[in-house]
Amino acid sequence: MIVCLCHRVSDRDIRRSVADGVHNFDVLQDETQVASACGSCHDCAREVFDEALRACAAAHGVTCSTPARVIPIARLAAA
Repeated sequence: MIVCLCHRVSDRDIRRSVADGVHNFDVLQDETQVASACGSCHDCAREVFDEALRACAAAHGVTCSTPARVIPIARLAAA
């Protein structure tokens, strides 16, 4: 299913990114541009991402909670 119409990002794209090691939603947005244009898909994209993250954690036998928000170093330097 297409989650983000603006950038043609599907639920499979999000799951693939998580399987490839993307475990932070901000990084997912940087790599796929999901939920970065009109924003109407943000909630759905976040749900698919969180579900994929939990599935990935379960497959590797670890527990998973929603990761803390990471502030990029560039933002810290500017502050």
